[in-house]
Amino acid sequence: MPRFHYEGRDAQGSRVQGNLEASHPGAAAQLLSQRRIVPLRIAEIASGGDLLEQINSWLSHKPPTTEDLILFCRQMYALTKAGVPIVRALTTLAGSSRSSTLREHLGDAVRQLQSGQDLTQALGQHPDSFSALFVNMIRVGENTGRLEESFIELSRHLDRERDTRKRIQQATRYPTFVIMALIVALGIINFFVIPAFAGVFAKLHAQLPLPTRILVASSHFMIHDGWLVALTSVGGFILFRRHIQTPLGRYQWDRFKLHLPLVGSIFERIMLSRFARSFAMMMRSGIPVIQALQVISRAVDNDYIGAAIRGMADQIERGDTITRTATATGMFSPLVLQMLMVGEESGTLEDMLTEVSKFYDEEVDYDLKQLTDRIEPLLLLGVGAIVLILALGVFLPLWNLSSVMLHH
Repeated sequence: MPRFHYEGRDAQGSRVQGNLEASHPGAAAQLLSQRRIVPLRIAEIASGGDLLEQINSWLSHKPPTTEDLILFCRQMYALTKAGVPIVRALTTLAGSSRSSTLREHLGDAVRQLQSGQDLTQALGQHPDSFSALFVNMIRVGENTGRLEESFIELSRHLDRERDTRKRIQQATRYPTFVIMALIVALGIINFFVIPAFAGVFAKLHAQLPLPTRILVASSHFMIHDGWLVALTSVGGFILFRRHIQTPLGRYQWDRFKLHLPLVGSIFERIMLSRFARSFAMMMRSGIPVIQALQVISRAVDNDYIGAAIRGMADQIERGDTITRTATATGMFSPLVLQMLMVGEESGTLEDMLTEVSKFYDEEVDYDLKQLTDRIEPLLLLGVGAIVLILALGVFLPLWNLSSVMLHH
């Protein structure tokens, strides 16, 4: 009898999964209903010969992209503004979304809404698709009766995040290509060129210069003991990944990223721009300051800055001002702090936060444009050093080749 893997929710609303035997998917759904489980996904467990199908199914089950969420927010804005009921709108989008994960999560949200929950609770069940900032903005829209404004504001927020990510990719594309080309070239030289070159001089019993002996020794090590390097690299990478998945490791890694040469300041400005933009958006929506800071601390995607933002929330809860708590973090420039002070005193803090976000965005744009110009000299120095070492190692013996041939 075929076996099926299911994912669903029990009577308490908790997510459950497991395997069962049934004659067909409909029978599997009926068995789950008898167990008081609402099925979300039922898939037949393929045999060992269908391994490729299992891998494809696993790869297709990935979180929705930023583009998927932007499209979803814009479509929900249009539907809710037109007066379409939420359940009907979600049902329509669940059937047309390009992301299989988003389709599944929207279908589950429809079932949650039909069972009596609100939209915030339904979307909050899927944090891998909808972030804390996303869910809280939806909560504000539901509480104020302006859900369509929340969706359009979220689409603009996600659009700006996507543009920033694309600018970073464009700025780092050229250096990445150069570094990859160097790695490939060094691999070819170590595994093919140097061994053939060393064999020629070994037959001539020639005394090789020091640079050549270094190249030959490094090539010999890579050929015969390269597996040790590969094994050590893989093991170190696994240990590093496990470490940064812990709270302490992620905090240390996020702090280290902000102090990297050339790019650390860019990362910091991007996070601060995200903080200011999210803070302005949530204050404009009517979310209390402390609650907004607590939500944003999880949305900035940096535990080090998130901890500083939570510290601001704690200080404000004790009665301190936003400007003084921001000054205590040491992350903001004097100009930004002055803008915050003016906004706090004049009651236009959300407008000033928007200006702060624009200020950081402009700085990020400038730094990204200058990033390639800053990296190019370093790349040229690195390439020049490698070419010099290779030239000395390869051509010095060739210059002595005539004298060696005369002795033979």
